[in-house]
Amino acid sequence: MVFVSIRVAQRGLHTKPPRLAHHAMQLKPRPEPLPQFKKVMVANRGEIATRVFRAVHELGKKSVAVYAKEDKGSIHLQKADESYVIGKSLGPVEAYLNYHDIIDVALRAEVDAIHPGYGFLSERSDFARACERAGIAFIGPSPDVMARMGDKVAARRAAIEAGIPVVPGTDHPITTAEEAVEFFKAHGGPIILKAAHGGGGRGMRRIDSLEEVEQAFKSASREALTAFGDGSMFIEKFVVHPRHIEVQLLGDHHGNVIHLYERDCSVQRRHQKVVEIAPAPHLAAEVRDRILKDALQIARHVGYQNAGTVEFLLDQTDATTSLKSTRVSRSSTPSPRRSPKSISCKRKSKSLKAKASAT
Repeated sequence: MVFVSIRVAQRGLHTKPPRLAHHAMQLKPRPEPLPQFKKVMVANRGEIATRVFRAVHELGKKSVAVYAKEDKGSIHLQKADESYVIGKSLGPVEAYLNYHDIIDVALRAEVDAIHPGYGFLSERSDFARACERAGIAFIGPSPDVMARMGDKVAARRAAIEAGIPVVPGTDHPITTAEEAVEFFKAHGGPIILKAAHGGGGRGMRRIDSLEEVEQAFKSASREALTAFGDGSMFIEKFVVHPRHIEVQLLGDHHGNVIHLYERDCSVQRRHQKVVEIAPAPHLAAEVRDRILKDALQIARHVGYQNAGTVEFLLDQTDATTSLKSTRVSRSSTPSPRRSPKSISCKRKSKSLKAKASAT
C-alpha cells in the first residue's frame, strides 16, 4: 500500500542537481522573460533565514530580516541588509505568527516579496493571501493551493481525488479527545496524532492503547496550539517500522512539474530527519517508478507551484502514502558534489522570477 505526504518545501536553494527522467523534461515554453525582485524579506529566524539570505545576496538582491525582541542577538540579523523588530508585546513564538505586523513592516521597508522559511507561517494560506492583497509576492505556492494542501485533512482528500491510496485516517480536523477515542475504537492501535495545520514533529504522539488516548490528545493539542496557533489534530493508523522516502518536485506557473528523484530520510530523532541519503538505497526499481509517478500525479492534480516534497512511508513489502501537510520542510546543507552553488542560485532565481510574474 502507498501513503503519500505532500509538503511545500520552501527551499529553492539546497537540493541535489536534477537527474531528470526523459518524461519529466517535456516542458511548456516560457512565453516571455519574467521580472525579478529587488528586496526580499524572510519571515523567519535562525538557520533557514540565514540560508535564504545567502541565496538572495548571491543573486545581488537586498534582504530584510524580522525578529522578536528576544532574538535581537540572533545571527540571522547579521546576514541581512535591514532588520526590524516585530511583535514587541508578544512572546518569541507569537511574534513570528503575527502576520499583520510582518506585512506592515514589509510595506514600510518597501519589500517586493516574502519568503516564509519553514514552520511558523509557512503553511498558512491566509498569510499568503494577505501578502497578495498587500501587493507583496509570497515565495511559495499560491494561496488557493495552500488552502487545499495546507492541512493534513485537505491534503489527504486531494490524494484520494488524484487516485492515490492513503492510510486510514480522519476526514476532518479533530478537536476533542472523545473523537480520538472513537477513532481508536473503530480502527484499533497503534495510531498517531498529528497537528492538522503544522509539521516538524510538533504535536505528534504515537498511541498504542486506548488508555493513552485522552492524555496524549490533550498534550499533543497543547503543543500544536503553541507552535502553530491551532490545536486541532489529525489522526491516522500508525505504520510500524516504515522507510521514509521523499521525492522533491519543482513546479512553475505554466503547468510544468518535474521531479528530482528520491531520497531516504528514515533515520530520524523525535520525528525529525537526521540523515538524508540520495538516491534511496535498496529500493526496487518498480517501487521507485511508482513513487515518482504518484508524486508527479498529485502535484499536477492540485496545480502545484514552487519547490515541494512528496513523502512516502514504505513498509517491508510495498509503498504506502501517508498524507501530511503542505508545509515547509527542513533541508540539511548539501554536499557540493550533489548540489553545486550555481544550481542552488539558479533555482532560487527561477522561484523569484516565477512569483514576480504572478503579482
